[in-house]
Amino acid sequence: MTATTPPPTGAAPPAVPAAPVVPAAPAVPAPPAVRPVPVARAYRFELVKLVAQWRIRLLVLACWLAPGLFVAAVGQQSTLPTDTLFGRWMHATGWAGPLVVLGFAGSWALPLLTAVVAGDVFAAEDRLGTWRHLLVAVRSPRRIFAAKALASLTVLVLLVAGLAVSGAVGGVLAIGDHPLVGLDGHLLAPGDAALRVLLAWLCALAPTLALAGIGLLGSVALGRSPMGLLLPAVVALAVQLAQMMPLPVAVRMALPGYAFLSWNGLFTGPVQAGPLLIGVAVSLVWAVASVLLARLLFLRRDFTGPAHDGTGRRALLLGALPLTGLLAVTVGVLAPLAGGTGSGVDQDKVQRAVATAFGHLYRLQSAELNRPDVTEEQLAVGASCDKGSTLVEPEGPGNDWRCTVTWHLPDVAATGTAVYQLDVAPDGRFVADGDGPKEVNGYFLVRTATGDAPNPLWQFDGNVELLPAASKG
Repeated sequence: MTATTPPPTGAAPPAVPAAPVVPAAPAVPAPPAVRPVPVARAYRFELVKLVAQWRIRLLVLACWLAPGLFVAAVGQQSTLPTDTLFGRWMHATGWAGPLVVLGFAGSWALPLLTAVVAGDVFAAEDRLGTWRHLLVAVRSPRRIFAAKALASLTVLVLLVAGLAVSGAVGGVLAIGDHPLVGLDGHLLAPGDAALRVLLAWLCALAPTLALAGIGLLGSVALGRSPMGLLLPAVVALAVQLAQMMPLPVAVRMALPGYAFLSWNGLFTGPVQAGPLLIGVAVSLVWAVASVLLARLLFLRRDFTGPAHDGTGRRALLLGALPLTGLLAVTVGVLAPLAGGTGSGVDQDKVQRAVATAFGHLYRLQSAELNRPDVTEEQLAVGASCDKGSTLVEPEGPGNDWRCTVTWHLPDVAATGTAVYQLDVAPDGRFVADGDGPKEVNGYFLVRTATGDAPNPLWQFDGNVELLPAASKG
């Protein structure tokens, strides 16, 4: 066995091989921050989804064509919708047509349009079960709500614009750009009439937005329930029924649909601005409150439950109760302006409105008959009105008002007299039906040099301002 020879003293130990150098792994960049989709892109997406629906396309087509065809067709008929405001003037000027359309739209068309557009914009996602897909794509419930609300507003404005433009174009093309007789009997030049028609439609946009906000609230709160879709129409119907009742003025003006009626004040001289501004302001407050409540419910919603079908009791607490409180607060604020709890229709207001309208229309009749022109100051028209009999207090709406109108002509000693039966609606609008003498207001035609013409004094519409004189403007 061979012995191992030790290394010499002082010699260096053998070298140890170095470990191989392992290159460092490349740095992995942090994933980019996930940002929500901008509201503009989400808005375009929601707008495309709405317009892609066949019912929305059909509504747009109907709103831009049907009113014009209706006004043009009625303008060629021998009978007119005299029970509709400005309907009796559809043969005389094309500017009466869009106002007739506005009266119908405020009662029926606009509530149904808001129900179809705004009342289904959130509920459709519940029926299709697409909420989780939409949240993954947009990544922000706040932006989803804003996009859907803005898309609904855009479609509604498009529909309202179609109704207004179509009615105006159809009326002017079929009947002509002629002066319009206002609700106090004075003539509005074509340009003035066009401006007031535009303002009336803009004012009607405010209660439309209020109904749209209620529709968004119902769509969010009630989910798949069909009541979410019907809620704007149901609310509008309830408001209409309430407006037909003899309510106090403050309650009437506190309802969100009052601006559908208060635009009548644009067609009097001077303009009855008080009720108009109150109606628009109340509607806008309702619109903002409804949208904020809908947004609050939407942001608090749990989207993880696929069987979500509304928020139940929370919808009642956060939806209906705040709006009820808003109504009560609005009534309290308006009560001092409205002058108490009365109906706003009294003897002095009716007499003043009838006398003013008769004076203007008498001059219009004189022009038709080629009589010498007289001014309202020369006529000195007065009216004496009572309600039923001396045993009934002459105030409040009803169809039992009776007025005797008197006037004077220059160089004529005798005093002219005419009798009218009045039907005064709770909202202040009245229809005066002539009851003689025949040569003044007892027949619907007058004989002119060019043939028979409608008698402007036979029947006419008027408007009683419900606010007291101190609250005007």
